[in-house]
Amino acid sequence: MAEDNKLDVLERIEKTISKIRPYIQADGGDVQLVDYKDGVVTVKMLGACAGCMAIDETLTQGIEAILIDEVPEVTAVKLDETYAFDPNANNGDGYTYY
Repeated sequence: MAEDNKLDVLERIEKTISKIRPYIQADGGDVQLVDYKDGVVTVKMLGACAGCMAIDETLTQGIEAILIDEVPEVTAVKLDETYAFDPNANNGDGYTYY
């Protein structure tokens, strides 16, 4: 039963991120759900958002605030700061570095 609940929460998180995504993409970035565990959502920022000076504000005042409002099980959002393959990366090697 707990696994079913986690799947429901993940589905609602992804649906909420899908609402936010067009605004982030309009600035040349993107957001990707990495994990959800114990109330904490982990996201990866891609494109122009990777390394952006406004990432903390985008994360806390934007993504975190909306997720907490729309998905009551979410208590916090943290950034996955590892690198990931991004075919749209402008650095020529296909990776976005954080």
